Amino acid sequence: MANWAQGKFTPKNPHKYVGKHSPRYRSGWELTFMMFCDSHDSVIYWASEAISIPYKNPFTGKATNYVPDFFVMYEDKFGRKKAEIVEIKPKKQSLIESRVMSAKDRAVVALNHAKWAAAMAYCKQQGYTFRVITEDDLFYKSKSR
Repeated sequence: MANWAQGKFTPKNPHKYVGKHSPRYRSGWELTFMMFCDSHDSVIYWASEAISIPYKNPFTGKATNYVPDFFVMYEDKFGRKKAEIVEIKPKKQSLIESRVMSAKDRAVVALNHAKWAAAMAYCKQQGYTFRVITEDDLFYKSKSR
């Protein structure tokens, strides 16, 4: 599935979708996650781009808002309800790697980390967890021996 795919997602289980607007995916990875939320038995309900979290842009110093990709309520293997805010991002936009990165790529990672720090603080106040999911989490890659 191409990462550049965009479109409107129509849930097969509309009772599980609690967002105020129709879910739109901005990548094939987001579409994959929407299909997971829509079909997985342990997901109680979910929403797309439903929460706005204030944060300070580290480059401009201006107050702005971060809108994470998903809010998910699910039941864990012990039957406990868990609420989680989820962001889908390419791994290269999540970590400053030891290899040479351009200044622009480093700035993207720094901005993401500012957003995620605000999201973690918000989640702590709400009793939620925050998770960044990359292609490594979405797609199983067998390791050759």
